[in-house]
Amino acid sequence: MLNISEVLETNKMIQDENLDVRTITMGVSLLDCADAGVGATCEKIRAKILRIAGGLVRTGEDISREFGIPIVNKRISITPISLVGASCCRTPGDYVTIARTLDRTAGELGVNFLGGYSAIVSKGMTPSDELLIRSIPEALAVTERICSSVNVGSTKTGLDMDAVRLMGETVKATAERTKDRDSLGCAKLVVLCNAPDDNPFMAGAFHGVSEADAIVNVGVSGPGVVKYVLEQMRGADFETLCETIKKTAFKITRVGQLVAQEASRRLGVPFGIIDLSLAPTPAVGDSVADILKEIGLEQPGAPGTTAALAMLNDQVKKGGVMASSYVGGLSGAFIPVSEDQGMIDAVNAGALTIEKLEAMTCVCSVGLDMIAIPGDTPAATISGIIADEAAIGMVNQKTTAVRIIPVIGKSVGDTVEFGGLLGHAPVMPVNRFDCTAFISRKGRIPAPIHSFKN
Repeated sequence: MLNISEVLETNKMIQDENLDVRTITMGVSLLDCADAGVGATCEKIRAKILRIAGGLVRTGEDISREFGIPIVNKRISITPISLVGASCCRTPGDYVTIARTLDRTAGELGVNFLGGYSAIVSKGMTPSDELLIRSIPEALAVTERICSSVNVGSTKTGLDMDAVRLMGETVKATAERTKDRDSLGCAKLVVLCNAPDDNPFMAGAFHGVSEADAIVNVGVSGPGVVKYVLEQMRGADFETLCETIKKTAFKITRVGQLVAQEASRRLGVPFGIIDLSLAPTPAVGDSVADILKEIGLEQPGAPGTTAALAMLNDQVKKGGVMASSYVGGLSGAFIPVSEDQGMIDAVNAGALTIEKLEAMTCVCSVGLDMIAIPGDTPAATISGIIADEAAIGMVNQKTTAVRIIPVIGKSVGDTVEFGGLLGHAPVMPVNRFDCTAFISRKGRIPAPIHSFKN
């Protein structure tokens, strides 16, 4: 059983080391909202979200105040909309109508993001899937709170290269459609491989069809806490280092477990999972990059970076699974660029490149995240980057993703300001050699041999 004394033990972490519950995300199934008409579908969607999630924001604020735990975001994830809209959407514009409804509903509830404007196309696209994907640029341009994700592959099915090609074009079109805001739409669009059904973090969150009608997932984050304890362990051997990280992750997860159980009880919705992800913010001291430097690297990107990140990720997960029986989502360490001041500094110092970040994604959570690239980058190049990252996930049986932002009108050396948790980013160079002939091939890359485990 959890009790308040366990939270009091972490009081210093909360007050001085940036420990927070990054998000309470309520997952809501919209499968029963499908209707033959777009208008009727929108009405059902709005009514159900308001009914199920009406108390989410207030509950999060009450728990935060009563327990003294910062809860930064309250969010909603929904059934992938390509499934819900399949019976009524005949044009991309029909899907944009649903997106507007979702955005207005999220605004009424006061949540900061709603995820699930999504399609799962790891083996092929239905007409509904393709319509939704083609609607994404407009949908993200005319909404504020909607996040979109597309899963283009899995270890079991391989990679749908037709979808990979289309997503490169979609990312570029989204950048163009939101160029008046430094292509901000791309910051709310992620392309995944092996997407989990229970991820509470945006932009990749959606409510999987294997989930209950409604659930509560909680994402906890504490890179500042881990950095602080490692500062006390300078010069220690690897065994001591790993034990320290593991014990710290245990304590952080227990805080999340308490919040999740309390939110579940008050909302009358089952508890899903705790996602223990070291998710940084632009705040100084709240950085995964700073943890890597504390481990012994001059800058992230230096030789040894991938090994250090692998160790960190593993110990975080080991500590988390001892603290909760329901650790899930994307638990591990995130390495976004724009949201981590230490990563930004490493890029500006010339220590960190997209190629090194790609190598790091083999051992950490998610993938190439919040990376600004030149606005004139071809769509085929973006598709190639997506294919590379998805292949890492497919072969290594892990979730990988690409959230990359071709900033229209910006080039290498420029800086982009996104604001808030999205931070700011230097525009990074990409490999300029062409991959169009590869990306233009139709079909899919088969699943790897180790996918046959039946």
